Amino acid sequence: MKATFVRHGQSTANAGNPSNDLASIELTELGWQQANAVAKAWEENPTLIITSPFLRTQQTAAPTIVRFPDVPVEVWPIEEFTYLQPSRWNGTLSSARAAYVEGFWSTADPTYCDGEGAESFATLLRRAEATLDRLSALSPDALAYIFSHGQFIQAVRTVINDNGFDDKGKMERFWQKGAPPAISNAQGVSFIFKSSIWNEHEKRQD
Repeated sequence: MKATFVRHGQSTANAGNPSNDLASIELTELGWQQANAVAKAWEENPTLIITSPFLRTQQTAAPTIVRFPDVPVEVWPIEEFTYLQPSRWNGTLSSARAAYVEGFWSTADPTYCDGEGAESFATLLRRAEATLDRLSALSPDALAYIFSHGQFIQAVRTVINDNGFDDKGKMERFWQKGAPPAISNAQGVSFIFKSSIWNEHEKRQD
């Protein structure tokens, strides 16, 4: 089967605006343009469309759902990685969080949880693994379009490509200070499940 993950379009948080509820962050005008472009660009009809519970992914998926009205749509627990306690950090700017973000990743403790509403890196990996297990149980000829979030998609990629590392090793390789996001807004990343093995699908460049 083939699973194509798409990061949501630009959100108000991506544009630098503070947010008070991570689940209800909306797309910007550019984000909606990106969502429409994604819908127009699909070359194959999917057998399943999946979104996270968060509004920005559901908005990004909406034009694709309109294009393929007969395809079933499911909501899976593939929401973004929340590693700072929301009650302490909601409504703040990224500049205020920067030192704490760097501390979280530089410590590289995959079992650390920052508090209520946050999750550990190890828990993120388990969610990614569970998602791949669920996808691998679909029909061999299934094609799923999956609307999710940058760090969750990167966690899926890490599970597949860095399977020789333990959780700490995966965490140490996951985030680099000053590096741009590994997956851009509205970018798609595809994985193929064949002969009981997942591999990242490299798109040919003509």
